[in-house]
Amino acid sequence: MPVSRRRRGRAATRAARSGNLVPSNRRKKTNKLYLVASVVIAVLVISSFAFASFSGGGGSSETGNASGYVSGVGVEVDIEESTHVEEGETVSYTTSPPASGNHWPVPAPCGFYTEPIPDERAVHNMEHGNIVVSYNLPAEEDVSALRDAVNDIGLNRVWGVSRPYSGIEPGQIVLNTWGVMDSFSGVDKDRIGTFFETYSGVMGPERIPC
Repeated sequence: MPVSRRRRGRAATRAARSGNLVPSNRRKKTNKLYLVASVVIAVLVISSFAFASFSGGGGSSETGNASGYVSGVGVEVDIEESTHVEEGETVSYTTSPPASGNHWPVPAPCGFYTEPIPDERAVHNMEHGNIVVSYNLPAEEDVSALRDAVNDIGLNRVWGVSRPYSGIEPGQIVLNTWGVMDSFSGVDKDRIGTFFETYSGVMGPERIPC
C-alpha cells in the first residue's frame, strides 16, 4: 500500500530526532575535520623524522663528546676571515697548515689521500666540522701505519680527511679542525683518536659530515 508523502515526512522527522539520521552537511564537516587532522599529524611525523636526521637524533650520528675547544687537546688558533673564493684561487693563511680562512666552494670527500689536497679545499672541510690530518712521512711504513690508525677510528669515516703535506717538517703530523691544531712527530694513534673524539662535528660554523 503506498505511503503518503505526509507519513514519509513524519518518519524522517522522527528518525532525525532519534539520531538515526545525520544531516549530509554535518557528515561533510566531520569528514573535512578528519582529513585536516590526518594531514597535520602526517606533517608533524615527517618533520620529526627530518629534524632527527638533520640533527643526528636517535644516537646514530657520531659527533664527538665535546662542545668547543677542550684544554689540552690541541691548541687554539685565531679564526681568520672566511668566505668562498673562486676554485683555483690561491689564499694566504697565517698558519701552516691553516685552521680557518677563505676557501674553495667544494670540500674534499672523506678518505685517506696519497696525493696532496690544496689548503683552499681542506679549509672548507674544517668549516664543516671535519678533521684534516696533514702528514709528511718519508717512510712508506709510516704512511701505512697512519692509514691503519685513522681507518681504525669510526669517526674518521664521516669526519676525516688525511693528506700528504709538504709544508711541515719531515716525520711530522698535524691535526686540524676549525680554530684548533695539534702537531707531533710520528704516528700517535691514541693522540689522533682523542682529537677525533673531541672535535669531530664540533668546531666550525657548519656541521656537515664529508
